[in-house]
Amino acid sequence: MTTPFTNSTLARPGSSATRRNLQQGITNRLLDLLLIVLVFLMIAPLIFMVVSSFKTGREFVNPTGFFPEQWQFGNYREMWRRANFGLYFRNSLIVCSVTTVVATFFAALTGYALTRFRFPGSDLYGLSVLGTQLIPGTLFFIPLYLTFVWIRTTFGLPLIGTNLGGIVLYIGFFIPVSLWILRGFFAAIPVDLEEQAMVDGATRFQAFWHVVMPLAAPGIVSTAIYIFLTAWDELFFASILRVKTLPFGLLLFSGVQSSQTRYDLIMAGAVVSTIPVILLFLLLQRRLVEGLTAGAVK
Repeated sequence: MTTPFTNSTLARPGSSATRRNLQQGITNRLLDLLLIVLVFLMIAPLIFMVVSSFKTGREFVNPTGFFPEQWQFGNYREMWRRANFGLYFRNSLIVCSVTTVVATFFAALTGYALTRFRFPGSDLYGLSVLGTQLIPGTLFFIPLYLTFVWIRTTFGLPLIGTNLGGIVLYIGFFIPVSLWILRGFFAAIPVDLEEQAMVDGATRFQAFWHVVMPLAAPGIVSTAIYIFLTAWDELFFASILRVKTLPFGLLLFSGVQSSQTRYDLIMAGAVVSTIPVILLFLLLQRRLVEGLTAGAVK
């Protein structure tokens, strides 16, 4: 004899599935809301910076609202004229571009050598390079400044107040951490690919340039972007060595190097300083994401 199914028995599986779908939908909506809040918190300072760049100096002292009473488009023209901002912009491009190319090149060569060649002290050297990043950079500014003064006095090479000094400083700072980052990318590339290329007649350098470098391109681009952005925003050593880059130029509108703090011009200068960073990210975002996720999926 067959036992008939009751209505409650038929409804139970459906109600359980419906409940799970409802819970999953609520969870997804909450995650979407959390993502929206996080994105807003990230872009809120940028929105505030852009809006504030059109305010007057009086509105920073006595704020009347989020938006300016009257949009001051002349802030950008005044900022550019009063501080000769074009000079600082050009210096930043020169210093950061040269630093990025040179530091990435030497870090790539050294990182590749540490992963492919074994020599006495190679492991100790790699750990020593990593150990340099544990020391705060502010501890170096006095001996660094005195060293630059000694070089100028002894050899007549001006490193203080020049782009050359900033380039030398940033190259020395960024090579160790870039070397360690690129070492991990080169270690993930199978050695068999290079050996096969050399069996086919390629030299070691040709195998490195035509086989390893294209495979490590995402990591190299990510490292280069890191170097450029970090050098672009660096202020402490630029102010100590009087390197006329954009962060140092923004000090001209603050109370540090002027009698009056012009927050409106500081915000306008900050917007101009951010534009190249945004353009760089938009142009290289695919390579950057590839570099950040390289090695996560085999």
